Amino acid sequence: MTKKKISYTAIIEKSKEGWYVGQIQEMPEAIAQGKTIEELKKKLVDALELVIDYHREETINQYNGRKFIKRKLNLA
Repeated sequence: MTKKKISYTAIIEKSKEGWYVGQIQEMPEAIAQGKTIEELKKKLVDALELVIDYHREETINQYNGRKFIKRKLNLA
């Protein structure tokens, strides 16, 4: 079976001030800016990781005091 790699789409614009600004289409809370597209891409990855960490923590807090099972889903 071929493993499918998860990818995200960056929506990028150039501001009037010359900065590249963008967000992740699939996770619109992940927003960043950079002087170059490469810098922006690195910052978007950081922003995406922060958003995922935030959602992970908020979700687990909803289960506080309850019995539950956690299982990892490995996506290639």
